This record gives sequence, C-alpha cells and structure tokens, in this order.
Amino acid sequence: MAGAQFGKETSARGEWVRQANRFTRRITADGSSGFPAERGRYRLVVSLACPWAHRAVIVRRLLGLEEVLSLAVVDPIRDERGWRFTLDPDGRDPVLGIEYLAQAYHRTDPEFEGRVTVPSIVDTQTGEVVTNDYPNITVDLNTEWHALHRPGAPELYPAELRAEIDEVSEGIFHDVNNGVYRCGFATTQLAYEEAFTALFARLDQLTERLSTRRYLVGDTITEADIRLFTTLVRFDAVYHGHFKTNRHKLAELPVLWAYARDLYTTPGFGDTVDWDHIKRHYYVTHDNINPTRIVPLGPDLTHWYEPHGREALGGRPFGNGTAPASHA
Repeated sequence: MAGAQFGKETSARGEWVRQANRFTRRITADGSSGFPAERGRYRLVVSLACPWAHRAVIVRRLLGLEEVLSLAVVDPIRDERGWRFTLDPDGRDPVLGIEYLAQAYHRTDPEFEGRVTVPSIVDTQTGEVVTNDYPNITVDLNTEWHALHRPGAPELYPAELRAEIDEVSEGIFHDVNNGVYRCGFATTQLAYEEAFTALFARLDQLTERLSTRRYLVGDTITEADIRLFTTLVRFDAVYHGHFKTNRHKLAELPVLWAYARDLYTTPGFGDTVDWDHIKRHYYVTHDNINPTRIVPLGPDLTHWYEPHGREALGGRPFGNGTAPASHA
C-alpha cells in the first residue's frame, strides 16, 4: 500500500510524511522509455484494500485493459516481509513465481531498504519492477496505453481538461487522499488537528463544487473522480473511526454521499470494491492504532444502493464511450 505502518515516517512535530516512490520508470506508447506498452508483458500488483492501488484497478477495468495487463492480488494482511502472494496456490504468484512483492523490488534494486508498496507494475520478462509511481500509473494507462484500450473506452484524462483535472486532483491528494493518513498516523495532537482541519475544509470545498455538477471536471467521469472515490468509499468503514476523521461520516454529508453512491453504482466502481480486504487490512495491519485487531462488523453496506438522484444534474458517466462489460 502506498500507506505506511504507523509511526515509521513521522517528522519531529509528529506529522506523517509519505515515502517517495522508488521506481518511476514509465511505460510508453513508442517504447522510448525502454518499456513499450505491450499486451501481456506487464503485471499489475495490487492490494484490493489499498486506495492508491484501487485507482489502477478501476482505470484498468474502465479502459478494458483486463486482457492486456494482468492482475496480481496480494493478501490484505502483510507480515514482516510485506505484501504476500498467499492468495495464490502454494503462496506464489503464478506469473512472477515469487512469494513476496519484495523479491521483485530486491531483484530490481538489491540495495532497496524502504517500504514495498502497491500498486507496482512488474515486467514479466525480467521480473523487475518498472514503476510503483501510483500517480503516473493511471495517467499512463489513460494516455500511453491508448492503442490497447477497448472499443468505446471512455476518455478519463482528456487533453483539453488535463490542467483542471490536475489542479483538482492536487488538492484532493494533499488534503483528502493523503489527509486521512496524516490524521491516522499523526503522533502529536497538533499534527492530527492540522490534518483534520485541512481534510474537512477540502471536503466542504468539494461539497460546494459538486452541489451543482455531477462530476468534478466536465460532464463525465475523469481521473479526478476516480482519485476522490477511492478515499470516499473507505471513509465510513475505516477512516472515520480507525483514523479519527470523525467530524462527520460520509453518510452525514448529503452531497458527497450521493456523489459517492452515484459512482459506486456505476460499472467499474462498486464492482471493484472488496469490503473484506479493506476492513481486514486496516484494522489488522495497523496494530499500533488497533492493538486488539478486532475488525468491525459495520457499516451496513445496503445503503450504498439507495437512490442518489444525481442524474438530475446532467452529465453522462462515460461521455461518448460505453460502460465496461459486466463481470460474470
């Protein structure tokens, strides 16, 4: 996960500081990077618990890259060596042949000593990590992999809206996506309160923006909506209690709650959410925050399917494109 174990990356004043991404090579359409976008060459390694990895899962599905870019899912519970392939037969990824994602990291950089994070894209030809640079992974899937998209794939990062998408996404990253972690992993009251205040100020700003428009940028789903959704969908189940982001539940914020339900019931969103992995990862892995490792039974997930009424604001989820095929 792009998140961290509690307390391992805190500043002197108790602020949690995210580790920089170690592998930042790009997969490009023309292969100029040394890594051409090719069918079947790469493997996307994710945790279904992780909001940063969840972005890539959603984008891969919406763009129809499921037969192009294979997917490896790690166990939501890490051990002292990190992310494990214990969900696969014999505890080994069937394509990469490794038991831990850390093995690919150390094959790529034998001196690597940082945290092993997801999402990561591994080159199946060499077994080396190409990238764990989660912000650019989805941007590249949208742009550099364009020739491999399914017919009817939506434009999630259209050229004419990129500047606005990037601006909106930047605020979401600092105050919301990363903000919940800064609340949960803060080790001083001041650091926690600063992160808490920034988080809800940004959510109030997003509420105002979304009160008159169905989506964050333009009139269709874009990269910005995907980046916000993966935090919102985890908010009440995890962040509200576990990370102490408890000014309000998402379900108590009518605009954002309706917006989140709208996306959740859109193909490619709710059908990529694994509530079991999400809850078990956070409540069991962060034992400094939850030493009992008791996993809550709630919340009631049936409310995600209640009518949201967002259609009245106009807009089309996929623009001139089409929805991805239903999962069997």
